[in-house]
Amino acid sequence: MAEEKRVGWESLLAFTEQVFVRAGMPPEDAHTEAEVLLWANLRGVDSHGVLRVLRYVESIAVGDMNPRPDIRIITQTPATMLIEADHALGPVVTVYAMKQVVAKARSAGIGWALIRNTTHQGAMGYYALMAAQENMAGIAFVCSPPNMAPYGAKAAGVHNSPIAIAVPARRHRPLILDMATSVAAAGKVNLAVDKGIPIPEGWALDREGKPTTDSRVATILLPFGGYKASGLAMMFECLASVMVGDPLLEPILLGTGSVRGWTQHGVVAAINIAAFTDVEAYREHIDRLIEGIKGLPRADGFEEVLVPGEPEDRVHDERLRLGIPLPAGTIENLRKVSQKLGVTLPAGL
Repeated sequence: MAEEKRVGWESLLAFTEQVFVRAGMPPEDAHTEAEVLLWANLRGVDSHGVLRVLRYVESIAVGDMNPRPDIRIITQTPATMLIEADHALGPVVTVYAMKQVVAKARSAGIGWALIRNTTHQGAMGYYALMAAQENMAGIAFVCSPPNMAPYGAKAAGVHNSPIAIAVPARRHRPLILDMATSVAAAGKVNLAVDKGIPIPEGWALDREGKPTTDSRVATILLPFGGYKASGLAMMFECLASVMVGDPLLEPILLGTGSVRGWTQHGVVAAINIAAFTDVEAYREHIDRLIEGIKGLPRADGFEEVLVPGEPEDRVHDERLRLGIPLPAGTIENLRKVSQKLGVTLPAGL
């Protein structure tokens, strides 16, 4: 495996932001896009960080991603809304949507938005955390065309739809659960390609539906927990894609349509804790829950019991100080972007 290089997060953020400006995005949107990607890298979720930049730039160039979308609200009620994303880059429209549902939750107690025709949204935990930072509970999930084999199948039939849930604490950092419904996210397979390493058994199948550990030929993801994640993925499709009137699985399964560029449909929601209970008491209870879980007897082979978001929080603190490690494959792709758009690489790359 080629040696990794560390780069300061601030210079990498500035580089990424300028890349998206050169690709045609307004500066404010480019900053949002770069911030969401770097947030993932800082937390060790490298599968959803700057590894994605080259593909995003290529997707903008061929028209799959719209750098200057006409984002608009199609319908809304005091608590809900349907947002047309016009194939915006995912973070741009999803940050907008979460701000909208937080505002609705302040008055209605809950805000629920469906986002139609977005593109890859990055790490979904970023958006759920936005609500938690406003003393609300946040939820975000997304659906795309099939890339995961349902339980019992050897062909893609559902999407490995990720979901994130975040709630605020008081003394501790917010709890953030951010997970795909596959054993491992597709981006982790891409990261393995960039690192030149195999993937573990049980992650994926090749195009013929055969198990593989070769990250270069891994094509079909596998669900975690067998039928459990498979069922979750189906229900997310029912709550997102079908709800916006544009099923993404059905046309592929029935052979009546094909994958259309990079289309996703998502849901973001904010729940106003104050509409149900005292916020400070809630946050105190979350602290006690965290401390109670961490105080349980440890199983053999474990040094401590961790809660959702805690490993990423620790990586975040370490990478703020020491920089973000980038594998050789990611560095090479960033060099291609640098040459293509004339943006100077961060020092050390």
